[in-house]
Amino acid sequence: MGTFRVQVGVGHPHGGDFLPVSALVDTGAAHSMMPASLLAQLGVTPLERLRFRVADGRRVEFDVADARFNVANRLRICPVIFGPEDRYLLGATTLEIFNLMVDPTSPDPRLVAIEELDL
Repeated sequence: MGTFRVQVGVGHPHGGDFLPVSALVDTGAAHSMMPASLLAQLGVTPLERLRFRVADGRRVEFDVADARFNVANRLRICPVIFGPEDRYLLGATTLEIFNLMVDPTSPDPRLVAIEELDL
C-alpha cells in the first residue's frame, strides 16, 4: 500500500487555533506522533510517560497527552506522542477515532470514511 501524507490540523484539546501539518499516515503505528516542540507551542502538556516498542525492537519511553485533530474536516480529541522534530505521524488509533481508513479500492492511497465504503 505504501505510505502517503495528509494535511492535518493539530490543536490544544480545550480549543484554540489549529496548526496545519503534513502527517505521514502510518497504520502500523498505534498512536499519532507529533514533534514535542509543536505540542509545547500549542500548550499541550504531557499527561503521562509510557513505554513503547519501536519498529527495530527497542523499548523507548515517550510523553503522551491528548490533542485535538482536524482530519478530513472532522474534529476529534486523540492520544498523541511527544516525538522528535521530524516525526509527524497519523497512527491507527487516530484513524479509528475518526472512523477513517486507507481506501483499499483506490490505486492511489487516500483516507476514506469507513461508512462510505461498500465492503
